[in-house]
Order: sequence, then structure tokens, then C-alpha cells
Amino acid sequence: MKKKILAGLLSGAMALSLTACGGTSGNASTPAGNSSTPAASETTPAGGETSTAGTYNVGIIQLVQHEALDAATQGFQDKLTELVEADGGTVNFDLKNASGDSANCPTIVNGFVSSNVDLIMANATAALQAAQAGTVDIPILGTSISDYGTALGMSDWTGTTGSNISGTTDLAPLDGQAEMLQELFPDATNVGLLYCSAEPNSSYQIGVIKPILEEMGYVCTEYAFTDSNDVASVAQSAASGSDVIYIPTDNTAASCTEAIANVALPAEVPVVAGEQGICTGCGVATLSIDYYELGQITGEMAYEILVNGANPGEMEVQPAPNFTKMYNAANCEALGITIPDGYTAIEG
Repeated sequence: MKKKILAGLLSGAMALSLTACGGTSGNASTPAGNSSTPAASETTPAGGETSTAGTYNVGIIQLVQHEALDAATQGFQDKLTELVEADGGTVNFDLKNASGDSANCPTIVNGFVSSNVDLIMANATAALQAAQAGTVDIPILGTSISDYGTALGMSDWTGTTGSNISGTTDLAPLDGQAEMLQELFPDATNVGLLYCSAEPNSSYQIGVIKPILEEMGYVCTEYAFTDSNDVASVAQSAASGSDVIYIPTDNTAASCTEAIANVALPAEVPVVAGEQGICTGCGVATLSIDYYELGQITGEMAYEILVNGANPGEMEVQPAPNFTKMYNAANCEALGITIPDGYTAIEG
């Protein structure tokens, strides 16, 4: 009889122990990349339906503050919040800005790794490179990345990484941008290619568009600055030697558009930009994407990873779905440039 009572007590203790362990399922401090299932626990919304979403902690590292990157970050936060909350869960963001200094990026990433976040969103190439170096376990999504093969050092780029990384690309068709430049300035001779040599994404774009423009008959000269300190002086050289200046999707240039405008506009040299933010600040025209929309796509990918357990290494990098010819009405008027039909004026 005593043996039966003892067995019953042991059985009850084991059941209580198992119940207690089950209560820890979905601890938000466990990275989603370290488990085959989402980090958060299932919840039951008011409607009574079981949800797969729980609580997630997401670290966001943004290289620098400017219009395009800010829009991508906002789109990411808005879409991921919308999807997770609709599924009964919550998401917390820790947004850090490297203030334009890539040397700050590893420190920020290391902080995310120490905090055991569930996912890292890296906005711009230097941020993605730091995240890649910082963790092989936590899922990473890049956005505003021109070329993932270049950014990640993958010479055999196929569209997926096979690692803990995926994301979205902001690369507009460079042949389309060259065609737009030719459409607007068919009689120009010298095109100055103005970019930051410290940004691999910019060097990649220049390497692609330069031979296209040269095939069109333009004489192209590269004007590379190393950081924001020499933007104005290099822009002055570009304006002195060019009929038209082309600037790719370059984060340093995007944060220094006022300095470029202060040189290019008085010199009456038009700037064709790789994206809308640069065009708004110092350009006349661009073939650009919607960075907020790009961020939303990144947010959708994050939801698939966090809630549905998708493997980022198997997720194809997603391009922007739409590209729009846009023009800066004020700068065009100041330079006496007539924009043909088919262009949309940049608002504001």
C-alpha cells in the first residue's frame, strides 16, 4: 500500500514539473535562428482562435539618418507590427543608428547579440556586413542593399545566401537610369560619376553604369569622396569637369545633399540621382523605388521567419516591385530643364 502511495506522489510531482517546464515555451530571449520553431509562445486572441504569434524582440541597425533609409525602417516596423499584432502577438524594436560611421556598426550588432534578440534588420550595406560578422545564429534581414553578392563577399551569388541572411534590394535598373540620363541630356559630353569610395554598394553601381554610359558615347570620369568631410570639394571638381553628374544610391551622398546642391546648382550642372531622396536634395531626375514599400516587404519576410519559422537562407532576396521616373520641379526650373512626359514630380 505504501509503495502505491509513494508511486502516486512521484507521478504527481513529475506532472507538476512538466507543467512548469511547459510554461517557458516561447521565451522571447531565445533567438528565432537558434530554434526550428518560432521564439514566442502561442496565444489565444479574443476571438478564441489560436495564434502562432507571441512576443518578439527585433534589433534594427541603420547606417545613417536620411530620407530613404528612414522610410525603409519605418515601412519595416509598420508592416511587421501590423502582421504580428493581427496574429495576436507583439513586437518590440530596438533601433540604433550608426550616425554614418561604419565603425559603429559592429558595436551595435554586438549589443543585439548580447541581448539575444530574435531578429536583426540591417539597413544599408555596412550595417549588413557588421551583422554578418556578428552572428551566424540570429536571423538577419538586410534592406536598402544594392547588391548582396558584393555586400556579403559571395562571388557565386544565386539569389539566396544559404546562411542566416536574406532581405531586400534597392537596386534600380542601372541601364534604365543610363537611358533616362540620355533621354534628358542627349547633347552632353562629359558625365561625372560622384560617389563614396568607402561604400561597396556605390562602387558596384558605378562599375555597372559606367560602361553603359560609355557605350552611349559619353566620356565618364569618376569623382570619389571618402566620407562626408570631402564631399563638397570632390563635388566641386565634378561640377567643374562635367556637363551632367550622376550619383548612385549612395548613403553618404544622401546625407550630404545640401553640400552637393550648394556646388552643383550655382555651377548649373544637373544631377541625375539613383534614388528619390538624393534627387529631392540636389538632383533634377531619378528612376527610383519607394523605400517605405521596400521596408514593408522586408517586414513581411521578418514575419515569415519569426512567426512561421521560415529559413532566411532559403528565402530569395526580394527586389523593389516598382520603379518610377521622378523629377525635382524646383531644381529643373532653376536650371531651365524641361522634363518630358512620363515623369512624376517629387512632392514636397
